[in-house]
Amino acid sequence: MDSQAAVVSSEADAPHGHVEHHFEDAAQQKDAATVGMWVFLVTEVMFFGGMFLAYFAYRQAYPAAFASASNKTVLLIGATNTSVLICSSLTMAFAVRCAAIGKKNLIVLFLVLTMLLGGVFLGVKTYEYHDKWVHHEVPGHNFDCEGCVDAGHTPLFFSLYFGMTGLHAVHMIVGIGILFFLIRKASKGAYTPEWHTPVELFGLYWHFIDIVWIFLFPLFYLIDRSGGPK
Repeated sequence: MDSQAAVVSSEADAPHGHVEHHFEDAAQQKDAATVGMWVFLVTEVMFFGGMFLAYFAYRQAYPAAFASASNKTVLLIGATNTSVLICSSLTMAFAVRCAAIGKKNLIVLFLVLTMLLGGVFLGVKTYEYHDKWVHHEVPGHNFDCEGCVDAGHTPLFFSLYFGMTGLHAVHMIVGIGILFFLIRKASKGAYTPEWHTPVELFGLYWHFIDIVWIFLFPLFYLIDRSGGPK
């Protein structure tokens, strides 16, 4: 009887019955979800960390090839996408804040803005990939980096470029899919000051994606740049 009363009490304390049966209360459930998200992000750091380590190892081994290949990236495109992602982090932070204070319409607005900015990023990245394809700068049978030094090792730069930025883009696509779900739920008033954990935890994921790009931008667009494409 006491255990049944405890379950009923915990469900009554949680808005909309969001406490699952295996948690004592809403606070414990939120703590578990937060820990789970941070564990996931740690695995993501290790995943991307391996690729960053490969980048630094190859750049150290073939500095001339990487330096000349860096000049084949378009700085304006990279800077534009960096600005877009920084703005999306801001709108995501606003969405989390609005969820915390119960502003339903503003939650939806800022989540939509975040999704649109993510879409802009992917659109610009698609244009950039197409440009690389047209200029035969995609590693493979037709690869041809005109004017590059140490052409035999230049494909390593572009392999890492497409691998790391492509993996980042996949995370963006997944994030936009989750945003669709959050927007739908938010429009129905699912998130309140008492319970907005999904928005808060997704904010951590989105900020992580942005931070990864902040590291990718200088590695592929800024380092060793000397009079290349602007």
